[in-house]
Amino acid sequence: QVQLVESGGGLVQAGGSLRLSCAASGSIFSINTMGWYRQAPGKQRELVASITSGGSTNYADSVKGRFTMSRDNAKNTVDLQMSSLKPEDTAVYYCNVQWTIRATFTYWGQGTQVTVSS
Repeated sequence: QVQLVESGGGLVQAGGSLRLSCAASGSIFSINTMGWYRQAPGKQRELVASITSGGSTNYADSVKGRFTMSRDNAKNTVDLQMSSLKPEDTAVYYCNVQWTIRATFTYWGQGTQVTVSS
């Protein structure tokens, strides 16, 4: 089984910063992509940022220049450094890991709330 545990969410004022962390454990294929997704009330879950095991990153246009994702392959952890936060960043943030070997395997964390007050 694969487990993803997020931490670091909370309440912050607009313009502030937060750092989210996700620790993955279990039978995880070494070549994978880890991502942060978010879901605001009444909206669909959307990709915020992702990073491959090789270190290539991808960011949603709405967070480019403000968020930075990093990972530690040895520890199976990823972080999301969020700066210049805006009220529209308010959402539940979910950690995800996925890989494809004959089939696609996808696992999710339980989510962590990020609230940005104006």
